[in-house]
Amino acid sequence: MNRFSSLILALPLAAAPAYAQSTDTKDSAAPAAAQSNGALEQAQASDAEVTVTAGRLVQRLDTVGQAVTVLDSAEIARRQSAIVSDLLRQTPGVTVIRNGGAGTVTSVSIRGAQSDQTAALIDGIKLNDPSTPAGGFDFGQLLVGNIARIEVVRGAQSVLWGSQAIGGVVNIITRQPTEQLALNARAEGGTYGTGQAFANVSGKAGPLRASIGGGWYQTNGISAFAGGREADGFRHYAGNASVNLALTNTLSVDLRGFYADSRTDFDGFAPPTFAFGDTPEYSVAKQALGYAGVNWATLGGRLRNRIGYALTNIRRRNLDPSGGGLRETFASTGRNIRFDYQGVLDLGRVTATFGAEREISRYATGTTGGPISRARASIDSGYGQLLVSPLAGLNLTGGVRYDSHNRFGGIVTGAASGVYTRRGTTLRGSWTQGFKAPSLFQLQSDFGNPLLRPETSEGWDIGLAQRLLGGRIEASATWFSRTARDQIIFVSCPRPLTGVCTGRPFGTYDNVARASAEGLEATLALRPTDALTLSASYSYIDSRARAGANAGLRLPNRPSQSFTLNLDHRWRFGLETGATLVNLGPSLNDGANRVRLAGYTLLDLRAAFPVTRGVQIYGRVENAFDTRYQTISQYGQPGRAVYGGVRVGL
Repeated sequence: MNRFSSLILALPLAAAPAYAQSTDTKDSAAPAAAQSNGALEQAQASDAEVTVTAGRLVQRLDTVGQAVTVLDSAEIARRQSAIVSDLLRQTPGVTVIRNGGAGTVTSVSIRGAQSDQTAALIDGIKLNDPSTPAGGFDFGQLLVGNIARIEVVRGAQSVLWGSQAIGGVVNIITRQPTEQLALNARAEGGTYGTGQAFANVSGKAGPLRASIGGGWYQTNGISAFAGGREADGFRHYAGNASVNLALTNTLSVDLRGFYADSRTDFDGFAPPTFAFGDTPEYSVAKQALGYAGVNWATLGGRLRNRIGYALTNIRRRNLDPSGGGLRETFASTGRNIRFDYQGVLDLGRVTATFGAEREISRYATGTTGGPISRARASIDSGYGQLLVSPLAGLNLTGGVRYDSHNRFGGIVTGAASGVYTRRGTTLRGSWTQGFKAPSLFQLQSDFGNPLLRPETSEGWDIGLAQRLLGGRIEASATWFSRTARDQIIFVSCPRPLTGVCTGRPFGTYDNVARASAEGLEATLALRPTDALTLSASYSYIDSRARAGANAGLRLPNRPSQSFTLNLDHRWRFGLETGATLVNLGPSLNDGANRVRLAGYTLLDLRAAFPVTRGVQIYGRVENAFDTRYQTISQYGQPGRAVYGGVRVGL
C-alpha cells in the first residue's frame, strides 16, 4: 500500500470518538457530504434553492458565492425534454454542440471553455472518459430517463472537483431512495419513429432504503449528414440503482450503480472520395458506473465522514457493415478507479470540508489492423475548504487543493468566494483557479508528448441578484472573466524532427495555446400569479484565442449571444401549458474564423393534463418553427417533431 492510500485510511480513523447522532442529514449538525446517499436524498427532496455540488456538501444557494443553476424534478418534468443536453442548452453560460440527432456525439462548453474542460458527474461520480483524445465526456447518450435533478456550477471548480473543472461542473442526480413507497414511470412516442419508457420504484423497509429503475429509448432519427437521405437511428437501454443500509444510528453503507447500453448510427467518409456523406456505420457503447461508500458521524454529529470507492468503465466500438461483412473500425475502453475520503466538520459559524483522493485512469484503444495502444496514469489529491459566516447574511469561502500526477508532477489550485444577502438583495463574487491534466492519449499515444504540463486557468466573477414582492420578481446579472494557459493542442511536425517532434513524424501535442473568455449572464423570473411563471436568461460570451496564428480570433462553435424564455401556465381545471423559446446568435465553425454558422431560433410547445390522481397525459411540439440549423458545419439537426405520452407518479 503506498503512502497516499495509507493517508486516505488514516484520515477517518483520526476522528474516532464515540458515535452520538444519526447519520441522517435531517438529524445531524454537520451537512452531509455531496457523494453520500443522504446528501443526494436531501437534494432530491428540496427545491432549486439547495445545491450539493458547489461546496461538495448540502448547502443553501444563498450561502454560495459561485453562479449555480439548479433544475429540480418538478422543472425537469415540466419541460418534458428527453435528452439532457436539450435542458443544458437552456442554461445561462452553457453551449451545446451536437453532431446530428439523438445519440450522436454531443459536447458541452461552460463560459466558452473547451468541452473537455467541463467536469461531468452522475451522483457526484466523475463520468469523463479517459479513452477519448482529450479525456472529455460525450453527453449525446445521456437521457433524462430517471434523472431527478441537474446542477450546473459555472466557473472553475478544481479545488473540490479536481482536473477538468475549468469551465465548470455538471452534476446529474438520479432518483434516490424515499421514506415512503414511490413509483415514477412514463411512456411516450412520436415523430421519427421515437419511443421511450422509463420506470423507477423507491422506498424504505426497516434500515434499508432503495431506489431502482430502468428504461428504454429508440428512434429512427435523422441523417447526421445535413445533406443526407439515410436516417441515423439511436437505441438506448439504461438502469440505475441506489441503496442505503443503516447499520447503526451513526453508521451507514451506500451502494449505487448506473448502466447504459447504446447503439448510434453515424455518417462518415466513405471511399473512394472520402467526402463526408451517408454511410451505414454505427457505434455501440456500454457505460457502467459503480459506487460503494461508508458514512459515519462523530463528535456529537458535528463531524461527518465518508470513505468511498468509485468505478467508471466506458467501452466503445465503431462497426462498418458495408462490403458484405461487419468490420470493426475502432474499439476503446476507458476506466477510472477512485478511492476517496471526505470529512465535513461543523464548528458553528465555520464549516470545514476536507478530503483526500487517489484516482487511477487506464485506456486501451485500437483501429482496424493496428496494434492496441494502452496507457495508465494516477493522480493523488488533497483538498480543504472553509465556509465562514461572520455576520448574518455574509458567507465567505476559501479553499486550496494539491494534486500529484505520476507524469507531470504537482500542481496547487486555490479559490475564494463571498456572498452577502440583505433584504432581498444579494451580492456575490468569486476568484477561482482550475486545471486539467493531460489526457492519456495526449501523453502516451503514438502522437503523445510525455513532457506535457497541465492546462491551467484563473478567473473571477461578480454578480448581483434582487428579489422583490416576496419572490414574485427575481433578477440577477453576473459578469465573468477567465484566462486559460498552457492549453494542449495538436501540432504538425515538419522535418527535421526536433524538440517535441522528435520521433513524431505525424504530429504531436504541445502546451502552446492560450485563450480568454469574458461575458455576462443575466436572468429574470416573474411570478405574477401562482399559476403563471416566466423565466428568461441571456448570455454574452466573448471567447478568443490568445496565442498562435489565430490570436485574437473567436474560438469555434461558441455563439457569442444566447437567449432563452420559458413560459408556463396552470389552468384552473388542471391543464398545464408552456413554451420554450431559444435563440442563439451566429458562430464560427473553425479557429481561422472562415466558416460562419447562422444563428437560429427554436420554439417548443408543451401541455399536460391530470387524468386522475397520480396519472398525467402530456404532449409537446419540438422545433415548432421547423428551423433548419447546424451547431457544427455539415451536421443536421431535427426538424419539427411531435411527441405524446403518459406519466405516472404514485
